[in-house]
Amino acid sequence: MRITPCQAALAVAIALNLLVLLCSLLAPSAPPPSSSSSSSSCRHPAALPGVTVILRDFPDGPNHDVAATARSFSSLPGVPVLVATEVAPYPPVPLPAGVTVLPLRPQPHRPPPRPDLAVRTLHVALVPDGARAVPGLLRRMRDALEASSDATTKVVAAPVGPLRPRCLALDVDIKAWTARYGHAEPGTGTCGALDGAPAVLLLRTRDLFSLPFPLTRPVATSVSLQAALRGWRLLLLPDSFPLAPRPPLSPHEHWKAQNSLEKQRRALLELFGIKLEVLADGQRRWHGCAKDTPRCFGTIHAQTPQYLVAGRWTPPCCLRALRATARHVVAELEAAGVRYWLEGGSLLGAVRLGDIIPWDYDVDLGLYRDDLPKCRWLAAVLATGRPLEDPEGFFWEKAAEGEFFRVHFSRTNRLHVDLWPFYARPDGLMTKDTWLGHRQDVEFPESFLVPLVPVAFAGIAAKAPNDPRAFLELKFGPGAIESPEYPNPGVRSLAQDEQREPPR
Repeated sequence: MRITPCQAALAVAIALNLLVLLCSLLAPSAPPPSSSSSSSSCRHPAALPGVTVILRDFPDGPNHDVAATARSFSSLPGVPVLVATEVAPYPPVPLPAGVTVLPLRPQPHRPPPRPDLAVRTLHVALVPDGARAVPGLLRRMRDALEASSDATTKVVAAPVGPLRPRCLALDVDIKAWTARYGHAEPGTGTCGALDGAPAVLLLRTRDLFSLPFPLTRPVATSVSLQAALRGWRLLLLPDSFPLAPRPPLSPHEHWKAQNSLEKQRRALLELFGIKLEVLADGQRRWHGCAKDTPRCFGTIHAQTPQYLVAGRWTPPCCLRALRATARHVVAELEAAGVRYWLEGGSLLGAVRLGDIIPWDYDVDLGLYRDDLPKCRWLAAVLATGRPLEDPEGFFWEKAAEGEFFRVHFSRTNRLHVDLWPFYARPDGLMTKDTWLGHRQDVEFPESFLVPLVPVAFAGIAAKAPNDPRAFLELKFGPGAIESPEYPNPGVRSLAQDEQREPPR
């Protein structure tokens, strides 16, 4: 029987398939790929001993020292150097061989940036622009970190240049939108933050990239704020790195550099929700709303501002504006002889704290309807039907929601005091023409107002009903003073926040 070429080819193909099948049965089986290792691009590389240097804090424009700084640190044996930046340094600079640019800005045609995958060493050093390497100093910083007996010490710093940074204590209160600096405990060498001079910061790589904003500028401020929220401490060493001399900047270049740094700092604090910095000397730096900006929050629904839903209280800049508006309105009413009194939550704040309740978003004053014409600003609004701005920039208007008035911090910033006109019914109860359905919206005997008495409120003495406790318990129920609660506990209750304090 003759075998045709087609039959021979078929026989060969069958033999090859049988051979492949036999090999697959005899070979050891490979484990199925897991979800965490299905893509090598998403897998963290094994950590290696050593320190990776990251250059992040350098000025935009031509007045940086990135190339020379990278060259200095890349000369250290076995020290990888990364230049982390949103865009490559411009004007372009020749970086030393082996120095890698680490892009941080997402690009639509590239995978998302993963700087954590670019660092293969156990430790990382964040090096400021202009620093120069010192053989062995990075190793000593690493050894100091690993030798520390204090588990909260997560960062080791070494000064850059002849000036030594000030060692400060730092407490960050996210609920109050506030960072408070103080003087660090002397003799310990540990700090919450550094101020006044640049420094190299060394951390374990896993700690740096456990932060939600590991490489946000300014790096030292960013790391310090996030570290304070986690209870981390910073150890400041006596050794220092040299700072390269630079030619003096022109006045315009100096202005640009300072302006750029300030913009970075403001953007960082806005990102972190810090509206107030209380400095170690007691001075205050405000970063929130002002007369010429809108208030920090939008329209309020269900008596619950968005920030309260997020577990925060009224931003301190808003409280400051409310106090200023309340003091201004009280002064105008008293000068005009208008009978007024603190109402609702504002009276609660006065009795509890002598101030605005820390989560309140407006101030409420009651007044006698018959006294409205005595105040020139209210009389003008009544006569013209139009809002007006007084010489100090406060904005008076009739509320759109009903028969009451509002005084705003400014035409732009709508933080406000509500003025509620009351009048006496024949039976002696005080009533009004607009009720918004709030639980404190109840009629009350006029005897609470005869006489009115002074109470401390927002830095002044304001008028209040003569029996504040009875007045408040009539409006809010028994125990209102001793039992603080948010305006609408059905949406957000104070107990929820007490159970969910931010981790330290």
